Amino acid sequence: MGRLKVGVLISGRGSNMAALAEACAAPDFPAEIALVLSDIPGAGGLAVAAGRGIATATVDRKAYSSKAAFEAAMDEALRAAGVELVCLAGFMRVLSADFVGRWHDRILNIHPSLLPAFPGLHTHERALAAGVRLAGCTVHIVRQAVDDGPILVQAAVPVLDGDDAASLAARILVEEHRCYPLALRWIAEGRVRIEDGRVRITGADAAAGAIHNPL
Repeated sequence: MGRLKVGVLISGRGSNMAALAEACAAPDFPAEIALVLSDIPGAGGLAVAAGRGIATATVDRKAYSSKAAFEAAMDEALRAAGVELVCLAGFMRVLSADFVGRWHDRILNIHPSLLPAFPGLHTHERALAAGVRLAGCTVHIVRQAVDDGPILVQAAVPVLDGDDAASLAARILVEEHRCYPLALRWIAEGRVRIEDGRVRITGADAAAGAIHNPL
């Protein structure tokens, strides 16, 4: 069986895209990145991808008269590259219900919070303002609502005394770079199924112990 062909959508530096590319570079990894596509001309992640020999494209939202036309151009580019699964990696556009429907169950997103807590923007600032003791990240299958959909994997990190948004974000980003390749591997290996709006993963174990902060 061939490797799953992935398209990665970015708007900026593409650090999660780079983590996926690093994983896909392993000979035994069951997926490959067929295209990195940005809605922002000159986005930093495009150069990172090109440096790895990955095909890149730009579909500039400003060049299109409507969201529908913009998304149709993205869809065309992804399909022309043979993409089977889309990974959002810092893609800062909200996708329409039409686009999500065309790629139903074939779009993944990573979000820097423990969803369903703190969807949307400014997650770290909001977590700190709420006084939570644990923060983290979530990889999920995309649905029409922002940062909604069946959850594949989450990682939790403690919120430390003295944390600001930048320090908390940096620790969470380390876990993002671990979680996203793991979720992609599970998908590519055919181990993921969705039942009643929840993800079931064949052969994946969950830690039984509790996480405490503070101890």
